[in-house]
Amino acid sequence: MSDLLMQLPDIMIEPVVRAALLEDLGLAGDITSAAVLDDSQTVRAEFRARQHGVVAGLGVARLTFALFDRDAIFEAAVVDGTQVSPGMLLATVTGRPSSVLGGERVALNLMSHLSGIATATAGIVKAVSHTKARVCCTRKTLPGLRALQKYAVRAGGGANHRFRLDDAILIKDNHIALAGGITAVLQSARKRAGHLVSIELEVDTLAQLEEALHLGVADAYLLDNMAPDQIREAVRMIDGRAIAEASGGITPETAPAIAEAGVDILSVGWLTHTVRALDIGLDIEPL
Repeated sequence: MSDLLMQLPDIMIEPVVRAALLEDLGLAGDITSAAVLDDSQTVRAEFRARQHGVVAGLGVARLTFALFDRDAIFEAAVVDGTQVSPGMLLATVTGRPSSVLGGERVALNLMSHLSGIATATAGIVKAVSHTKARVCCTRKTLPGLRALQKYAVRAGGGANHRFRLDDAILIKDNHIALAGGITAVLQSARKRAGHLVSIELEVDTLAQLEEALHLGVADAYLLDNMAPDQIREAVRMIDGRAIAEASGGITPETAPAIAEAGVDILSVGWLTHTVRALDIGLDIEPL
């Protein structure tokens, strides 16, 4: 996966990193380093994994130190998407003590979080690797971090769902209720959708699916919180005429049975909203 992963350009990452650095520096900067360190010396710091996982966010760490000090030298030892183990060297940064310590927490926070997402994604991808199902994230991302979090999903071998509300028409239960039912909402969507805009309909019963299939409007069906047996029947009903996507409570333990029911997509929101960070350490020594 890592050889094929398209890196995010710096212009997309910089606003997040810059805001994080400004938040951390406050109004007076790192007063601890200024008070106790000789900033004329040069130090070298090593990022090392402290547990098994998949790394993501090396570009974020590089940009953190570059924004803080353009003379700092960041060198990655691996690429995003790499499987790592405890003690494995991920990257080094060389520069003044104030530069390394000033950017340390922002770099670690973002890199550990993104690596946690990549690791969790890789776990589910592996669990369903014997099926055709792809693992996707959702829009349940932390405000301001969507592009980075969705990038981390790709680093873990997953794929991305919608980035924004204007990417596609995704009709959910509230839309159905407010628009007057399945038939009314689909007819309205097709009438207003551009020719390049996909339409996906969320259904939680086979009866809803049957009504929708009769109209033949949707390009994809989101099978919400269905048991594997229901999903299997839904896939049979869809019969390849549209994409079949499953969502709701999908974990590494439940994913195989859901994927084996024949869906094309597993939609997993917790990959970005409640994932556990990967433990990464930064050790510094003078040169």
